[in-house]
Amino acid sequence: MIVLGILTSFAAIAGLCWLVFNLALFALPFLVGLHTGIWAYGTGAGWFGAILVGGFAAGLTLAIGQVLIMLVRPLWARFVIALIFVVPAVLAGFHATLGIARAMMPSETWQMIFAVIGAGAVGVSAFLRIACSAAELSDSSPVSA
Repeated sequence: MIVLGILTSFAAIAGLCWLVFNLALFALPFLVGLHTGIWAYGTGAGWFGAILVGGFAAGLTLAIGQVLIMLVRPLWARFVIALIFVVPAVLAGFHATLGIARAMMPSETWQMIFAVIGAGAVGVSAFLRIACSAAELSDSSPVSA
């Protein structure tokens, strides 16, 4: 029974890590939607209105980011846009990895080391996903003469 619990714990940790890597790209739209929804609720929109406003703000943030990456031509500007999306992903990866490390090891030094490694891995993963999506968008866009 103990072995089953250990295997289940490893599967849960692997599933959470997979979620962090796959959802890291959406950290900025999520945060924008969350804070916009909180603002809307605070101004009297109610739960339903806050969810609608937050969802719209999150979708709009993601759409604006994709359009900017597609339309902006200078490489440095694309890099800045990508960094705007990557920084919240790095912070989310840091805190997710730190939470997992705190459950696994008692040493605070090693917890921070693993959290920084996790943040770097999530940041690189998010940057590569953004770069690949920008390359796909620029390859599929019509060439103007």
